[in-house]
Amino acid sequence: DPEVFLPERFVDSDINPKGQYFELLPFGGGRRICPAIYMGTKMVEFGLASLLNRFDWKLPEGMKAEDMKMEEAPGLTINKKHDLLLVPVKL
Repeated sequence: DPEVFLPERFVDSDINPKGQYFELLPFGGGRRICPAIYMGTKMVEFGLASLLNRFDWKLPEGMKAEDMKMEEAPGLTINKKHDLLLVPVKL
C-alpha cells in the first residue's frame, strides 16, 4: 500500500539509496507523479529569491573566495560535495 508510511519495507531491500534507483524518487514519476511538485519547486525558488533580495551575503570571517571547495558529488543530480556557507548581512 503506497499510501501507508512503512519504512521497514526498505530494510531487506537490495536498493542502495545512494544509487540511481527511480523507486526512491520523492515525487514519483510518469503518470503517478505528485501534482504539487511544480508548486513545491516554485515555492522554494520564491523563498530563495526573497532571501537574495532582502540580504547582502558575505563569506564567514577569515574565509576567502579561493578557500571555497567546488568539487561535485556523484549521484542522480549534481550536488556540491561541500555546502556553501554564507553570512547574511541586513541591507
